[in-house]
Amino acid sequence: MHRKLKWFAVLTTVVMVFVLLGGALVTKTDSGMGCGRSWPLCNGQLIPTNITAELIIELAHRVVSGSAAFLVLILSIWAWKTIGDKRETKTLAILSVFFLILQALIGAAAVVWGQSDFVLALHFGISLISFASVFLLTLLIFEVDQKLDTSNIRLDKKMKYHTIGVTVYSYVVVYTGALVRHTEASLVCKDWPFCMNSSPFSLPTNIYEWIQMGHRFMAGLIFLWIGYITWMAIKHYKDQMVVVKGWIIAFILVSLQVVAGAVVVFTSLNIYFALAHALFITCLFGLLSYFIMLITRGSSMEFSTVSQTNDSANGKSDIKSPNMITQ
Repeated sequence: MHRKLKWFAVLTTVVMVFVLLGGALVTKTDSGMGCGRSWPLCNGQLIPTNITAELIIELAHRVVSGSAAFLVLILSIWAWKTIGDKRETKTLAILSVFFLILQALIGAAAVVWGQSDFVLALHFGISLISFASVFLLTLLIFEVDQKLDTSNIRLDKKMKYHTIGVTVYSYVVVYTGALVRHTEASLVCKDWPFCMNSSPFSLPTNIYEWIQMGHRFMAGLIFLWIGYITWMAIKHYKDQMVVVKGWIIAFILVSLQVVAGAVVVFTSLNIYFALAHALFITCLFGLLSYFIMLITRGSSMEFSTVSQTNDSANGKSDIKSPNMITQ
């Protein structure tokens, strides 16, 4: 059922991953001005003549982002018409298109007029929301024929609060990581996990060290937080394997994220590990967003149950008697 739509959704999700990694590559290689101050053309030309490595990276990112825009638009319309009856479909379709356009406009503005590092750091985060929306839309499509069954998910308030809190917090961590890249503070502290440029365990001495160490501190905290939530899931949700397996995967991803961040420092900004660092946080945020969607479903189901209970208490019922059915 909807086989072609599934394949198209998977393709779109993969392309969105490449959009995020391409943006990270542009930043890591300082290729943002590879096409000069012109957009969407490159140095004012449709087919540039003066080819450089920076131009190739920036132009490739623009081509992939443009392709992603068409794919996301088609997917959104297709999903809207096909599974528009599902509660989340239309919201996710609108979010995917809106945030993809927004991140493209911010990127274009940065090229044409220039932006501060603090504004540019928002670019990756906005792209991340667009990716998460496409990713959730893809999962919805796979849920139609029950390839992914989440009907038995029931979370208590403590787990809900932790899930929402760590998801919002992860977005802040993403922003600080993007800020590290855009301020070129990645290697300002050549030690790990502490910054001992002046003396062991001393406080940062400049804004770049504060940005770097602030990100490391926040990354360490999210590692511990997700570890605690994973322990909660294993202990209290053994009968809900989607929850248990989901949080185990989340803990693996955040662990890989921490390791990749450390290796980036030890290898003096190795580009492959730097891209892996961006990939792991992308996957983690997508997974956390899925948990949020499950929470919203659980809340609506609880509300429905409460409403039915109140109706029964007031003498109202939608259940028909056998005599009414036979009639």
